[in-house]
Amino acid sequence: MDLKNFEKPVYFVNRELSWLKFDERVLSEARDKSLPLFDRLKFLSITSSNLDEFYMVRVASLKDQVHAGYEKTDIAGLTPKEQLKEISAQTHELVHTQYNTLTRSLLPLLEKAGLHMILEHEELTDDQKEYVDRYFEDNVYPVLTPMAMDSSRPFPLIRNKTLNIGALISKKDRKKDKEVLEFATVQVPSVLPRVIEIPSGKEGVRAVIMLEEIIERNIGKLFLSNDVVCAHPYRIMRNADLSIDEDEAEDLLVEIQKQLKKRQWGEVIRLEVEDKMDKRLLKILKTEFEIKNEDIFSISGPLDLTMLMKVYGLDGFDEYKTPKYVPAPVPAFQNDKDIFQVIREGDVFLHHPYMSFDPVVNFVRQAAKDPDVLAIKQTLYRVSGNSPIIAALAQAAENGKQVSVLVELKARFDEEHNIVWAKMLEKAGCHVIYGLVGLKTHSKITLVVRREETGIRRYVHMATGNYNDSTAKLYTDCGVFSCDERFGEDATAVFNMLSGYSEPKRWNKLIVAPIWMKNRFLKLIEREAENAKNGLPAYIRAKMNSLCDPVIMSALYYASSCGVQIDLLVRGICCLKVGIPGVSENIHVRSIVGEFLEHSRIFCFCNGGNEEVYMGSADWMPRNLDRRVEIVFPVEDESIRAEAIHVLDLEFKDNVKAHILQPDGTYVKLDKRGKALVNSQMEFCREAQEKAAGNKKQNKEKSRVFVPAEPAEDPEEEK
Repeated sequence: MDLKNFEKPVYFVNRELSWLKFDERVLSEARDKSLPLFDRLKFLSITSSNLDEFYMVRVASLKDQVHAGYEKTDIAGLTPKEQLKEISAQTHELVHTQYNTLTRSLLPLLEKAGLHMILEHEELTDDQKEYVDRYFEDNVYPVLTPMAMDSSRPFPLIRNKTLNIGALISKKDRKKDKEVLEFATVQVPSVLPRVIEIPSGKEGVRAVIMLEEIIERNIGKLFLSNDVVCAHPYRIMRNADLSIDEDEAEDLLVEIQKQLKKRQWGEVIRLEVEDKMDKRLLKILKTEFEIKNEDIFSISGPLDLTMLMKVYGLDGFDEYKTPKYVPAPVPAFQNDKDIFQVIREGDVFLHHPYMSFDPVVNFVRQAAKDPDVLAIKQTLYRVSGNSPIIAALAQAAENGKQVSVLVELKARFDEEHNIVWAKMLEKAGCHVIYGLVGLKTHSKITLVVRREETGIRRYVHMATGNYNDSTAKLYTDCGVFSCDERFGEDATAVFNMLSGYSEPKRWNKLIVAPIWMKNRFLKLIEREAENAKNGLPAYIRAKMNSLCDPVIMSALYYASSCGVQIDLLVRGICCLKVGIPGVSENIHVRSIVGEFLEHSRIFCFCNGGNEEVYMGSADWMPRNLDRRVEIVFPVEDESIRAEAIHVLDLEFKDNVKAHILQPDGTYVKLDKRGKALVNSQMEFCREAQEKAAGNKKQNKEKSRVFVPAEPAEDPEEEK
């Protein structure tokens, strides 16, 4: 496969700018008038949270490259400096649209819905002023720590992502007999609720105010002997990209704990300020944080819109929210059978959050208690705050079973969390592996080894998503239970590789990164191209979170130029362009942004009409294919393969939540006029509930004690 003609920078989109397009798609949900009002608030909050992480990691990394004098261009031909310039322009535009959406559209609608959001304390009525002042005295004042800056006190350290109020204090200079202005700041305490409900004074109306407005109104009480000239909120974002030299780090656990402390004090890369901020105050912040104008965001509204998630969570207002979906029971487990018996009877497919995550938790729980289970091995990347899986693993170790757990300490922003779990598991007697040097372990696999009458049997759970019972209600993921011996052997080999550096000579079924996976995908793509050239049916349909691996994209271009029809479902980053004559005319890309976060990875290759389907943990990104331990597995059970293909079919028919990539790089929603509406996520919800209800009814009928016997067929009639 000669890919040289498909590697031109003009054929690719910069990764960071593609990510901003994704956040725009999330923002378009907040602007969608057909959505319930509080859902729109939720999406606006998500865009803000997404942008925070983007700055702390991606923008921070580019700034590091600029400081280091790195000038190499990316796949789209942009240097780090050029990327930062373009990111700044597009992000300012995005933030402007966010606040326009809030102030012009959502706030007036909230008023109509009976919720008054007080954005400035000057709007308060006399009764409300009295209420918030008392609230300040009783709840807020004791927690605050005002910090001044003068000749004896340096500028205080401001923590990453915290909301603060900066003030200018007028002091009398006795020597010069004149007023001087000094800077002071106070952190808005994160231990107190940011959104506070106060009496509205009107029947049928509720009112909320932001904590910073209550503090700002009462800020004079913190500097009693001086006048407060002005007070304005501000918020900073710091470089939170951990840099760890793993070869030098004797103990990865200790090194990551050290680096986590530094995350609070990294370089300031973004400053958000109230647009009405006094110029003198802004000048002090700009100087102290050593920040340039392009990284300052002047905002007309409350800073940090992630707080809108708290507004979304207010009790009441249910008519303005999409009803919470309750995952349906998994039909295969709607019986009294032992979980291992069910898996022995045949592989089981799980589709979350449409189907319950409970069988995955029960798989580990039952294994922990089962006297015939000898060992449990599992990879953990992100787990929930109070994980039942962690508790079950600890119990299994206490019950004397061999328990090996790979806890990925480098799971970004979950490092601290994972360190706590790792220590707890070690105390319970589990063998805890902290990943491999230089590689993140992102695989999703569990192995249970059980002693049975026929000998040792291995049960495996392989998945596209994390072992996190909380996010399993929000992320769309697929999983398969199997006791196929070939998967069992491969699973054992994976854990031996992770704990003892032993690479297997061959894999039966699993495709494992970073050594084997990329080449395997390239071979599968090349096979489709060859089939197309030979006049055989050829297509590729793939679903993933991100697509930015240059070699994979060049291979897709090559396959498209050979006549392979390529349909891609890419939720987030997509650095590939569609509609380039002779290059990508046969490539169609869509992104679905809906109630749930699309997270599953499914790959389908025509293979001359004998379709091959794979699922797994890897996206088509360099980090997944070259720098992580990832697992992709073939779907060979015919009924499960049909289920996986059905997932792709339905999502490619979606005309409600799908955004289609255009040749100019923009994404547009489909024109739905005159068409039957297909919202794939809602369809999956309906299907899962129907299957569960149908199965329950069937089981009920089977369990009836007195079943009337059917009359026997007459043997003569049968002939």
